[in-house]
Amino acid sequence: MNLADAINGEFERAVELILASKGRVVVTGIGKSGLIGQKIASTMASTGTPAFFLHPAEGIHGDLGMIMKGDVVIAVSNSGETEEVVRILPVIKRLGANLIAMAGNSSSTLARAGDVFLDISVKEEACPLGLAPTASTTATLAMGDALAVALLLQRGFRAEDFALFHPGGALGKKLILRVEDLMHTGDAIPHVNGDMLMREALFVITSKGLGITGVTDESGGLVGVITDGDLRRALEKGVDIMTRRACDLMTGNPKRIRRSELAAKALQRMEEYSITSLFVFQGESDAKPVGIVHLHDLLKAGIA
Repeated sequence: MNLADAINGEFERAVELILASKGRVVVTGIGKSGLIGQKIASTMASTGTPAFFLHPAEGIHGDLGMIMKGDVVIAVSNSGETEEVVRILPVIKRLGANLIAMAGNSSSTLARAGDVFLDISVKEEACPLGLAPTASTTATLAMGDALAVALLLQRGFRAEDFALFHPGGALGKKLILRVEDLMHTGDAIPHVNGDMLMREALFVITSKGLGITGVTDESGGLVGVITDGDLRRALEKGVDIMTRRACDLMTGNPKRIRRSELAAKALQRMEEYSITSLFVFQGESDAKPVGIVHLHDLLKAGIA
């Protein structure tokens, strides 16, 4: 709450400086500030601002070569006098990088060297001894998150963009994987002609292993489906299914989905209609399916 009062024109300048940069954001700090700096860099990188962390001690032994002209360096030090951070400040300037100083002391060496100064000062640490960085590191993290979110909003960063950087996570799978990535195609699509006897249609349902077959007309357009459930219901009614044609037992107007839809949308539709398969089409009004997607395909891919 107190940190909110420190948000002023300097914060706006910091955001504008990063947005105008053609380089990367380089976050540096040591100790607890360094650990928080790593998180700030990681958050920025995952929300559309290319960023990485540079350890200042490694920097003075060669890693400063990672910094290029046009980069923006965010240097973090609560005291603003951390030796390793202060030692690399002249080099940062010489390399032509802009400097955002994030410190708790406005008159410190770091604060005075910065092109922009972000005040992360706190009245006291949460540590009862007043020694361990606690409130100060929390304030630093909050300021870093505020920067990342402000940049995210200014860049028009979307959930889909976030997912691109998280392909291994649940969100990434839901927002990246599309139906066409998971559907069965070609000979794997179960389908029979409407005039086919069910004894033959049963072989198709069994051999394709999806518990369903599509029923098509003479031109290959999908007119219905037959599922394991349809067969069970027919048997419960005493129907001699072996003597019937596929069109006699099919369910018309089957549910469908376009290949370009998100796989998560397919799962949503299956749940809505209590079904386990959807035939896939190129366009909304197309008659011939280009694939079929099954609930198991979605679950295997982690779409849940």
